[in-house]
Amino acid sequence: MASSENIYTPRQQYVLLILCLVALAALILVGLGSYITAFLGAGILYVVLRPWFQALVHRRRWNKQLVTAGLLTFAFVVIILPFTALTLMLVSRIRLYAQDTSQIMAVLHKIEQKTGYAITTEQNVRGLVQQSVSWLSQRIPSLATGLLHFTVIIGLMLFTLYFMYTQEQGFLRGLRRYLPFRPNTLHELGESLKNNVNANVLGQALISLVQALLTAITLQLFGVPDAIFWGVVSFFMAFIPVLGTPLVWGPAAIIKLSQGHTGQGVGILLIGVIVIMNIDNLLRILLARRIGDIHPLITLAGVVLGVEIFGILGLVLGPLLLSYFIVLIKVFERENRIRRRTVRAENTP
Repeated sequence: MASSENIYTPRQQYVLLILCLVALAALILVGLGSYITAFLGAGILYVVLRPWFQALVHRRRWNKQLVTAGLLTFAFVVIILPFTALTLMLVSRIRLYAQDTSQIMAVLHKIEQKTGYAITTEQNVRGLVQQSVSWLSQRIPSLATGLLHFTVIIGLMLFTLYFMYTQEQGFLRGLRRYLPFRPNTLHELGESLKNNVNANVLGQALISLVQALLTAITLQLFGVPDAIFWGVVSFFMAFIPVLGTPLVWGPAAIIKLSQGHTGQGVGILLIGVIVIMNIDNLLRILLARRIGDIHPLITLAGVVLGVEIFGILGLVLGPLLLSYFIVLIKVFERENRIRRRTVRAENTP
């Protein structure tokens, strides 16, 4: 008669249970891979809007569902729609430049005439521009990638945000219960998330907006074509520390100088160096107590990492990943130190 006793030891059952959980979690992540930005975006919006939710619901005792509906409407109208419009404008104009490289070639020919050096051929320029457009199209979410996909991402983001607020207590209780961290570690991770979102969403978005407006006004003032478009480009570029907006107004000044408009070129350079670059430092000083303190190296490396993985949302998610990695390293170091002290204390007669 065959035995009905389980062939696994309790420890083997425990290990196999963990392996099954990891395998199922990996399958879920693979299945949701193209929509993972919706959940990450919902988490970011949750942190950004939570102070308002707490003030209205927990302090003033307003209706939770009504406040949540108002916050969702605000997020969609004030944050999601403008950001989508900017990305759509960016994609459409980049594709326009990709289809017609005559404007780019005209500028290059003038630079060649001034310097006496042949830079490249039109075929090489067209190939380079098309490769750049292909790379950007893969990393900028827009209606161009598919209306259904875009709608699902926005819908998932808003639905997730809705349940995070209406079931906030259960959501936070679940985090504390199922995340494999001590309470003080969870507190550190929460502070890191808040610090990073404040620095890279609230603070950096405000700084980028001011720099973009100044760049657009400067380029318009000195007769640079498509000044509004380049202002939009500078908004996204401003998220990159140090390089940022100089990648926009710097070439514009060079082009003006190569065309013989010395006054306009020098004017763009002066305003760019004296005003646009320094406004970043000034605003960071003014907002230092309200936004998180993130090292520029973490932001720069995080942007490179995040854009490659998450697309345009990587401007925020990349630095967040690096910040969490650094926090977990510190936690690991502290836990090892405590464990060594405990072992020494136990071994001390």
